[in-house]
Amino acid sequence: MYRSLNPTTNELLEAFPVAEDADVSQTLNAAAQAFASWRKSTASERAALLNRTAALLVERAPDLARLMAVEMGKPLAQGEAEATKCAWVCRFYAERGPDLLAPQELLSDGSQAYARYDPLGPLLAVMPWNFPLWQVFRFAAPALAAGNVVLLKHAPNTPRCALVIVDLLNAAGAPNGIFQNLFLTNRQAAQVIEHPAVRGVSLTGSTRAGREVAAVAGRALKPMVLELGGSDPFIVLEDADLDAAAKAGMLSRCLNNGQSCIAAKRFLVADAVHDAFVERLSAQMSTQEIGDPLNGAAIGPLARADLRDQLAAQVEKSVQLGARVAWSATIEHCPSSGFFLAPAVLTEINDEMPAACEELFGPVAAVRPFRNDEEMLRLANATPYGLGCSLWTPDLERAETLAASLDTGNVFINGMVKSDPRLPFGGVKDSGFGRELASEGLHAFVNTKTVWIA
Repeated sequence: MYRSLNPTTNELLEAFPVAEDADVSQTLNAAAQAFASWRKSTASERAALLNRTAALLVERAPDLARLMAVEMGKPLAQGEAEATKCAWVCRFYAERGPDLLAPQELLSDGSQAYARYDPLGPLLAVMPWNFPLWQVFRFAAPALAAGNVVLLKHAPNTPRCALVIVDLLNAAGAPNGIFQNLFLTNRQAAQVIEHPAVRGVSLTGSTRAGREVAAVAGRALKPMVLELGGSDPFIVLEDADLDAAAKAGMLSRCLNNGQSCIAAKRFLVADAVHDAFVERLSAQMSTQEIGDPLNGAAIGPLARADLRDQLAAQVEKSVQLGARVAWSATIEHCPSSGFFLAPAVLTEINDEMPAACEELFGPVAAVRPFRNDEEMLRLANATPYGLGCSLWTPDLERAETLAASLDTGNVFINGMVKSDPRLPFGGVKDSGFGRELASEGLHAFVNTKTVWIA
């Protein structure tokens, strides 16, 4: 069952049954038929669809923000920003897609050789709840631009967001069958991956989910892109601008109620400035109002009760093992039935604590000192994850040298980690493999076909 539940009030808004197997089969057939015609469309026709979709995303941004607020707790301003960012990625691939897909001349022993980029076919997108529009569009925009068609399995707690994306594309004039939603069980999702019509899969979600999807896709020899969890270090060197770093650290830690794979989760701070940074970070976090996202709160509830309970347990265990709560918010004027958790700053972290080695998916910052660059690199890389890292220092030569030794897919120097349509995005280790966005995202699901002429 897919359930739309307001995390602010714990009110069930709507429930949707999972798809019948016969409906799944019909949808797969429709996707195969749609691909047969969509693959023949021109780059300009695909770009026109993406541009029309972008215009609708901007026009409907306030309504989309309200939907995200009531379905997964996103603050309204952040929801509007997410909708307009989706418009940006659509426009990016509308503008750049034709050039990035143009045949590339190659050197060979023939009179001519070139690589052409042909679409693969229907692709399954298994998407998460935390950025319920952006995660879908950052995959779907390049997939559609390349001539593929999309089957969406969204998170069970954001079914209305899944349906509104289908509505947006239909309103933009998408041909029948090129973008379809399916409310699938995990068993059905595995069957869809194995189906001959499906030619690839992209998943954004937990490492556990990534392993399960990778096992199925690997057996079926289907290409995949996996963007999984993260425990991103936010590194503050002794010469950093502490005020700027603290403000960015707060925004990165609290964005989306702290529920972001690339949020700053482990703050590694040079010993000489550790206490001063903790003071500034705590002061910044204290400025964030907690409450109903529909009423303008900067931090809303966590998306589900189990997510709140898991984070609370991680914090409690870390404290039992010696962590100190340097600062904690007081939650007032929030519905007692909602899934709220007080933002906090933890210090005195050691390797045995969940705060040091697990992903904290909520507005809790763990701050840890280091004595030198060698210790910092050891701590930064001492995690199974490798998604993003934020590094703060005015010494750019030193920063770029350190960046080469940081075992992550993204390093942002003097800025918070973010995704940008112009930049390749993805992780290493348990954070997944493959890349989204930029040219890499467009070429992730194409057949790079060599054509050689004597």
